[in-house]
Amino acid sequence: MKSRIYLFYGLLAVGLLFLLARLFELQIIFGAKNRALAEGNRIKREVLPAPRGIIYDSKEREMVRNVPIYRVKKEEKEEYEVISREEALKMEAREETENLRVDIGRNYLYGEVLAHVLGYLGEANEEEVKKGQFKLGDLVGRGGIEEQYDSYLRGQDGGEIYEVDAYGEKIREIGRIEPIPGQNLYLTIDAELSQTAYEALEKKPGAVVATNPQNSQVLILISSPSFNPNNITSQNLTDESLPFFNRAISGVYPPGSTFKIVTAAAGLEEGKVNAETTYNDTGEIRVGEYSYKNWYFTQYGRTEGVIDIVKAIKRSTDTFFYKVGEWVGPTRLAVWAEAFGLGKKTGIDLPGEVGGLVPSPQWKEQKGDHWFLGNTYHFAIGQGDLLTTPLQINLMTNVIASGGNLCQPQLEKSEDEKKNCQSLELKLETINLIKEGMVGVCSSGGTAFPFFDFQPQVACKTGTAEFGHPEHKTHAWFTVFGPWDKPEISITVLVEKGGEGSAVAAPIAKKIMEDFFHNE
Repeated sequence: MKSRIYLFYGLLAVGLLFLLARLFELQIIFGAKNRALAEGNRIKREVLPAPRGIIYDSKEREMVRNVPIYRVKKEEKEEYEVISREEALKMEAREETENLRVDIGRNYLYGEVLAHVLGYLGEANEEEVKKGQFKLGDLVGRGGIEEQYDSYLRGQDGGEIYEVDAYGEKIREIGRIEPIPGQNLYLTIDAELSQTAYEALEKKPGAVVATNPQNSQVLILISSPSFNPNNITSQNLTDESLPFFNRAISGVYPPGSTFKIVTAAAGLEEGKVNAETTYNDTGEIRVGEYSYKNWYFTQYGRTEGVIDIVKAIKRSTDTFFYKVGEWVGPTRLAVWAEAFGLGKKTGIDLPGEVGGLVPSPQWKEQKGDHWFLGNTYHFAIGQGDLLTTPLQINLMTNVIASGGNLCQPQLEKSEDEKKNCQSLELKLETINLIKEGMVGVCSSGGTAFPFFDFQPQVACKTGTAEFGHPEHKTHAWFTVFGPWDKPEISITVLVEKGGEGSAVAAPIAKKIMEDFFHNE
């Protein structure tokens, strides 16, 4: 009996020793840690996201609005998934809010129309988080203005520290820092005119650029196909039509006959042609076994006869410009192309711009090739290796429209409208002769028949660019400014594989011109 009592008290003593040891461990050894854990369960910290700045168009119309978005952290990945407000409320009702966060996102009011101008918001990637630029789950600007001006539009998050009871209910505020909203941004873009341009393009692959010719402030910058920045899907990312590709500033194409503006200016400025210079178009120029034809002869078997530079521009006579290119020479023609802003980035305040290519004999030699007279002929009419963006062709057009100034395009509205313009110091005769020819293009007998009766009178140039397509498809170009004597707007349209510039691109520009001049 005594042995059982001793056993009982022995076990009891061991148990008490164990409890005392455990108590010592919890209170003395891990006391500080446990107090911190208890405090952490009682003290809550909440981020108060800062609203991004609102983006307005040139007429102070909102193009974006801030909206709350609800996201939940995926268990298997270090990223967040967007959920609906209803789902978020259900999670809160079930007190499953540990992985739930509320951020301020965007509603893009013009959707696909301005997607390439404005961009969108996306989650900070792993590399950005590792560099300390952003925190996990942060929304950052991707593409367009959202990316270019992210630090300007982004505010500074605030935060709140408060105490909760055992049920998780807030009982008192300990500290609070209010978020600082981002700054609003005003653009030169005309959102409604952009809507007209996008609808006129009818989702054809291509681009539309419109600017103020006097300072190259951008009114329209449209790329098609586009994407919906309010609902980006995985299908968008793999779409073969490349909806995220900004054709207006990143796509490069041979400019075709629109480049004859530069060739004409080079010939006049170099003294190789003048108002009295004439040339007899016989339909083709033969160089050995090669024949370089005029489009009019190729399509209709007809010739232009004796023409001067004004009629050559009006009728877009290839043979005349072959000879001007020959007289000027490819090296000087390349210099003039670069003077008009080709072959280099324009400096527009958007990410992703490319510079294109202006070929030259020196460039050809560096590739291990030879430059032939045929290369000069092709160069002079905007073919061959010459590659340009739609924005560059628009700025090239503006040089003539503005009286000889090349301006850096800008989307951010500025009080100093001509802060980035430089004069090419063209002769007045050069500008007047090219303008006269471009007015002729849009008048009876010219190549831009959709504009023959358009008022006010405009000046324009058509272009149909070959690019080596197996089925001989061509890019359709059209560039125009108006009114011809006091330009207020210039528009450049490109339709990929569209056909002839006069038949395909010009009608698109006409719809925009009608809206601009007649629906104010």
